[in-house]
Amino acid sequence: MTDLSRRNALFTMAGGAALAASAASGAELAQPRRPGFGGDDPGPRNAARDSLSPDMLNQPVTDSGTLPNLKFSFADAPTKEYPGGWTRQVTVRELGVSKNIAGVDMRLNSGGVRELHWHKESEWAFMLYGNARITAVGADGKSFVDDVGPGDLWYFPSGVPHSIQGLGPDGCEFLLAFDDGGFDEDSTFLLTDWFNHVPPALLAKNFQAPAEAFAHLPKESERYIFPVALPPADVQKDRIPDTEMVGNRFSHRMMAQEPIKTPHGTVRITDSNNFPAAKTIAAALVEIEPGGIRELHWHPNTDEWQYYIEGQARMGVFAANAHARTFDFAAGDVGYVPFAMGHYIENTGSTTLRFLEMFKSSYYADISLNQWLALTPPELVQGHLNLDPQKVSFRKDKLPVV
Repeated sequence: MTDLSRRNALFTMAGGAALAASAASGAELAQPRRPGFGGDDPGPRNAARDSLSPDMLNQPVTDSGTLPNLKFSFADAPTKEYPGGWTRQVTVRELGVSKNIAGVDMRLNSGGVRELHWHKESEWAFMLYGNARITAVGADGKSFVDDVGPGDLWYFPSGVPHSIQGLGPDGCEFLLAFDDGGFDEDSTFLLTDWFNHVPPALLAKNFQAPAEAFAHLPKESERYIFPVALPPADVQKDRIPDTEMVGNRFSHRMMAQEPIKTPHGTVRITDSNNFPAAKTIAAALVEIEPGGIRELHWHPNTDEWQYYIEGQARMGVFAANAHARTFDFAAGDVGYVPFAMGHYIENTGSTTLRFLEMFKSSYYADISLNQWLALTPPELVQGHLNLDPQKVSFRKDKLPVV
């Protein structure tokens, strides 16, 4: 058998396997075709992958041009496992367009601690599951301790040392966002690493203690995420003596906010206006009911980094030069919209769609296409679009979910 015939045989087997699997499930295998265009794909192919991105396999006719990839899934990011939990990240290395923000998905088991550390980047977080205790100490010498649960946020400015510990009964999972797409979770300043790189005699001088007190330090990077006994139930018992407690300076109850409500969903916006600590990350938690969309809009201040929490979505993005592209999302996916590009997000599933919009900015801002047209002289709009004014009317008030 020649190389060519062997390759054809392998291709046929792969395509046949995909077709057989589809036939066994009773579902028609999606094909890159529509009436008058495209054709079947005999394989080899990843049919399961194709099914997750139907608007990649069959681009809408409104798509045009060469926009970059604006999607990456945490499922495609390697997971690093530790004695106290696990972590994985999506940065500019995974999603090349994401230069402003990087994200980390982290799990801490009950008692699991993210080692005392600090970053050059500021850290913003959204609690996805369970409960955690966070601690920090500011340059003013004041300590901070708080317990956080699902829907709560925290924000640690760059350089502020902090820790996170999963509480009972099952620890926690949370999304971290950093205000630099080039962030790397391995590039943090770790407490035990520093101790390992200072001569014991210098440690003894600094802490006014005998050098032998530092003879059994953990090995470099041995801690990172590791188990520790659960802290006292009462957060006040965990205070550092002789310091002033700073109440909720670095945390925020996002779900306690009164949302913007529409008949088809809700939006909660958190930025430095209602969470003063958050100087470099603004965010919105969006909930869209089946059939609803996040209205056509754009952001006039910066790029948008998205994290999909639950449900299914389709996002269409419009750029200059009449370029446009469509992406499909599910839980655990990351989306990105470059600065000033128009877009929508549609709930394409049968359950509520929930996702986060995040921005490297101290404030949240968007411009509604509907509102813009409503507040522009009607004869000017009509001259552009030739719309029937009896059938189309524009809203002067924003309705973020329609």
